[in-house]
Amino acid sequence: MSSRFTKAILALGSNLGERNDTLSTAVADLVDRPEIRLLGVSPVVQTTAVGGPEGQPDFLNMVVAVETTLAPLELLQHCHDVEQKHHRVREVRWGPRTLDVDIIVYGELTSDDAILTLPHPRAAERAFVLYPWALLDPAAQLNGESVAELAAKAEDFSGLRPFDGFDGSGSVAAAGAVE
Repeated sequence: MSSRFTKAILALGSNLGERNDTLSTAVADLVDRPEIRLLGVSPVVQTTAVGGPEGQPDFLNMVVAVETTLAPLELLQHCHDVEQKHHRVREVRWGPRTLDVDIIVYGELTSDDAILTLPHPRAAERAFVLYPWALLDPAAQLNGESVAELAAKAEDFSGLRPFDGFDGSGSVAAAGAVE
């Protein structure tokens, strides 16, 4: 572990149990170490499941910006530990889950490592990651492209809905920015 802080973007999602409470508690759990400082939290959006088995409950998704002195694999292990604290079960790829925490970027690091690929290999095509990230940081870039523009082009963009704590309807495009 070095003493220099590196900015990282983490994506959180939940589609089982008390989804909103899980996300709130998970953010607190993620930054409950002196090696991790919270920089910002995006609004929460609701989405249909992308990939995985049919018929899954909708996800709540959000993004947090942190800075950390943990090395990338240490941060990944910490994310997995937080998932386990929230009873994450890995039975089916992209299946329903109480909590999913992904490292989207870790500073400017790029890696093709089988354990931790950075930037996250599918982030640039997933509006459920990109849109909340763009709300958190409108100037954010991923692979040299605007995160907001990538979100608007993503196949799942039309399925995003603002989440206000209730199970309402409406789309991001119709409702405007999530506040």
